[in-house]
Amino acid sequence: MSNLRISFLGAAEEVTGSCYLVETHSVRFIVDCGLFQGAGDAARKNRRALDFDVGTLDFVLLTHAHLDHSGLLPRLVAFGYQGPIYCTAATADLLVVMLADAAFIQERESEWRKQAGKRFEPLYTVKQAQLTNRQVRRTQYDERFEPHAHVHCKFRDAGHILGSSIIEVWVDNQGEQRKLVFSGDIGQPGHPIVEDPAFIDAADVLIVESTYGNRLHRPMAETIEEFAQAVRHTIEIKKGNVIVPAFAVGRTQDLIYLIVRLFREQRLPELNVYVDSPMATAATEVTLNHLDIADGDAIEAMRWIKGERSQPSIRFVDDHVESRTLSEVEHGALIISASGMCDAGRIKRHLRANLPRDECSVIITGFQAAGTLGRRIVDGNKSVRIYGDDVPVRADIYTIGGLSAHADRDTLLNWLSHFSRQPDRTFVVHGELSTAHEFAATIRARLNWRVEVPRMQSSFEIGNS
Repeated sequence: MSNLRISFLGAAEEVTGSCYLVETHSVRFIVDCGLFQGAGDAARKNRRALDFDVGTLDFVLLTHAHLDHSGLLPRLVAFGYQGPIYCTAATADLLVVMLADAAFIQERESEWRKQAGKRFEPLYTVKQAQLTNRQVRRTQYDERFEPHAHVHCKFRDAGHILGSSIIEVWVDNQGEQRKLVFSGDIGQPGHPIVEDPAFIDAADVLIVESTYGNRLHRPMAETIEEFAQAVRHTIEIKKGNVIVPAFAVGRTQDLIYLIVRLFREQRLPELNVYVDSPMATAATEVTLNHLDIADGDAIEAMRWIKGERSQPSIRFVDDHVESRTLSEVEHGALIISASGMCDAGRIKRHLRANLPRDECSVIITGFQAAGTLGRRIVDGNKSVRIYGDDVPVRADIYTIGGLSAHADRDTLLNWLSHFSRQPDRTFVVHGELSTAHEFAATIRARLNWRVEVPRMQSSFEIGNS
């Protein structure tokens, strides 16, 4: 192979399944190895993913720990990959939690289906997830390293979740060097816990996300006030519960910080906060262990929590029995639970118990992919199916986009504007079909760049200059 080739194996004209294969005559590697998520054909895509010779890969680069970027790594290893997986130290610690949890869910679903007389093999096992962590190699932000004789890399802070990265990759190909930049998921400046995204000055080839590339988030101050009003109205006026579906990694820690801040500012009433997700508990411990890369506000909030203040009462729930009893709480509770898109985990139990009650509220704070239970709730369905039952939706539904850990359209454009020159090729990924194409059109109109939206399984030759 004379030229450099990039193949888009996921997150092409859709949000999940991030995976990009880079090949030259001397090196072969992937960036990210994520699960496809949502309804429809996600399960089929996960089964068919990684349909190439994984044993010939030289290394893997991982932008961050969210499962739509990391969730097929154990399957990659099970298929025979034995090389290193490079990521930041915080991402490495989060992977220990997230991959084991994903594997446990797979194994449990397999058991349920077999009991029902249906055949279902897990994508991977807990043992395979644990073996995957042995291949992880830790890196630091802004430090150059060489995963291969013809490649050197640098991880930059993406400001999305703890440990998230933009990856700069310099590839030597037959005497010429090309710089590739993978944005990963870019965060929104001013977001809790994490620092703001780093700016990149140049790239020959740029792969940029577009999750919110066609819309703007509400300003953070307005977002925080909307959240506070929703909680106050539900707890003080309606005398109900607040249910918050949240990603266990990133969003849950943001919400804990926000609740502590609002209570200290006397903008929330006394209430009982339950974090009902063992993975969120573990992820919060990881956050406490990596405050060296967190922002100052996060450090202050975490110290407040560790000081064991009586209010706000924040209880981390691990036990299944205690989790089930939360469904019997009638009022005064704010329950944060996973999964963030409501498709799995304990959140479904709390939605089933509280959605039919008009005195309760559900606060949606993150992206809801097409086909998910969370998306059906956001779209205004009057009834949703949970555990085989039709559950009426009578609770108030709040969609608070300003808490998103993803950059909005203008933030993405501002990030792009810091490049000193136009990349030779720019690929827009990690967005729903219409969003990705709309954001690509916006880049063309605003920046006059050459932009493409790759299709699934498409490959592009990047010629030497």
